[in-house]
Amino acid sequence: MKLKELQKKVDLWIKKYGVKYFSELTNLSILMEEVGELARIFARKYGDQSQKESDKVYNLEDELADILWVLVCISNQTGIDLEEAVKKNFIKKTKRDFLRHKQNAKLK
Repeated sequence: MKLKELQKKVDLWIKKYGVKYFSELTNLSILMEEVGELARIFARKYGDQSQKESDKVYNLEDELADILWVLVCISNQTGIDLEEAVKKNFIKKTKRDFLRHKQNAKLK
C-alpha cells in the first residue's frame, strides 16, 4: 500500500468509526504514549529489564502499527503528504550522509 492510500484509508476510517480526529495536541500525546509502549517492549525484550506478566500483552508489530497510525493522523490533520515528505527526506539524508556512515569507524 502506498502512503497516499494509507492516509486516505485512515481518513475514511476516522470519519466512519472515529467520528472526528482528536486534536493535534491530543494526537501528539497519544504518539508519545505509543512510543513509550514500544520502548517498554525493547527494554524488556532487547534490554536489561526482565519481562513482567503484564508485559505479555504488548506486541512489537502492533505497537509499530499504532505509531504509524497516529503519525498518519497527524499528517492528515496538518496537510502533510507523507509520500512527498519521505521523498524529500531521502534526498536530504542522501546529501547529508552520502559518506558519513561509510566513514564511521564505529560501523565497520
